[in-house]
Amino acid sequence: MLANALVIAGFLFAAEPVEPPRIGLIEFYGLRSLPVEKVRQVLRVSEGDPLPRSKEEAELAIEKLERVQAARLQATCCEEGKAILYVGVLEKGQPSPRFREEPRGLVLLPEEVHDAYVRFLAAIYDASQQQNLAEDLTAGHSLLSHPRARAQQEKFIELADRYLRVLRDVLRNSYDAEHRAIAAYVLGYVKDKKQVVPDLLYALTDPDETVRDNALRSLAAIALLAVRKPETGILIDASPLIDLLHSAVWTDRTNAAIGLANLTENRPEELLRQLRQRALLPLVEMARWRHLPHALPAFILLGRMLGMEENAIQHAWTDPAARADLINRAAGLGAAQNKRP
Repeated sequence: MLANALVIAGFLFAAEPVEPPRIGLIEFYGLRSLPVEKVRQVLRVSEGDPLPRSKEEAELAIEKLERVQAARLQATCCEEGKAILYVGVLEKGQPSPRFREEPRGLVLLPEEVHDAYVRFLAAIYDASQQQNLAEDLTAGHSLLSHPRARAQQEKFIELADRYLRVLRDVLRNSYDAEHRAIAAYVLGYVKDKKQVVPDLLYALTDPDETVRDNALRSLAAIALLAVRKPETGILIDASPLIDLLHSAVWTDRTNAAIGLANLTENRPEELLRQLRQRALLPLVEMARWRHLPHALPAFILLGRMLGMEENAIQHAWTDPAARADLINRAAGLGAAQNKRP
């Protein structure tokens, strides 16, 4: 039931409201040749309506349209107290990430790790209710301002090192997607982060989107540490993150953009060149999202791709006309690339 699930600070929570939440915004992405009006017709909801009662039925209706390979819906929080409905479409013949087959190994997490993560999610929910979700990534892992959530996260530091071997095994081989997702999050808390980067990059090809979501979260924090403290020797291959910018899954796109924004803080020219060549179009459409917190990472990347200074990007962000101008100039880069012989 799509109506009974909202993403708060990126974590998915189930709820049982008396009636489905109302839609404040509908955002579409991934449309290249298919008119948005056709997708709206089969979606059969508009802004102000309740969320669709069946996520799967709505996705299937869109996937029946000509040229559509896959569709994904995601309801997130919040626009003036109402849900934001993201409608992702992957058209046939367009770039898309490739995911592995579901692993079949029988290995599972120690009960201590699983239970600690369940308590963390409960604390995250409390933090969201109090609107206390400020996050510090400077240690290379997330530390939230909410005291109980932060205390749970600090427990992961010890658990990650104690159970490192089994966490890596679960992430790569467990048949249980929930356990793989927990492993992807907890691995981000190991003291020697360099050694788990290959495992987290591997997890970006997992068939389960929650596993990829948590792996992206861990990598985004590690990326910030790598850029700000190069003496750590941490190197992160950005190519799998760029691939996910073409995903039909909203969390793939948004968290990949956050990770790439962290990786480009020092303006690495080769990475910016790859983004211009491989991800300009998805970044432009993401930067145009009307819910500005979700649009910001893509907007920052576009500004850096244009060679703008950070203060100029920040100024453009606060001025609607300047913001639109920056996005349009970035879109013009794509038009210029397409005209080259």
